[in-house]
Amino acid sequence: MKLNEIADNPGARKNRLRIGRGIGSGMGKTGGRGGKGQTARTGVRIKGFEGGQMPLHRRLPKRGFRNTAFQARLNEVSLGKLQAAIDAGKLDAKATVDAEAMVKAGLMRRAKDGVKLLGTGELKAKVDVAVYGATKSAVAAIEKAGGSVKILKPVVEEDAEPRGKNKRKSAKSAAKEA
Repeated sequence: MKLNEIADNPGARKNRLRIGRGIGSGMGKTGGRGGKGQTARTGVRIKGFEGGQMPLHRRLPKRGFRNTAFQARLNEVSLGKLQAAIDAGKLDAKATVDAEAMVKAGLMRRAKDGVKLLGTGELKAKVDVAVYGATKSAVAAIEKAGGSVKILKPVVEEDAEPRGKNKRKSAKSAAKEA
């Protein structure tokens, strides 16, 4: 292979369509915007406007609850990446590996709300890990290698009395059957 023989895949680079350059180009005069009206002008295009008809996003019912404002934003680190960092000498296997140590090792940019350990990859080193959460396979692999996992996620305790109408009903029916 020579430098003058290197080429991109055919069709990977396309020339930009030049709009408004005469009738012969096929994109002249109105430049693909149709004729006159608000949408032919620059700057004023109403997104979701359907000509006075109730727009689709307002016709559909709004249901459910999204927890996105309160959810924990976690970094995901696999066991394979952890082992690679230990092999490269970026992580000390003898010390407890936590979010700060992983940031210093370059496994992630910032700690966010914590780290979730994933079971993909192979771990050979004996490591003590302190993370927000870990998958069952990750915990099993670390314990098999002789290490330990400390989960920092707060444990949610079950309420003494079930919350919600349906849960109370099911608890009552279970109590009657027993």
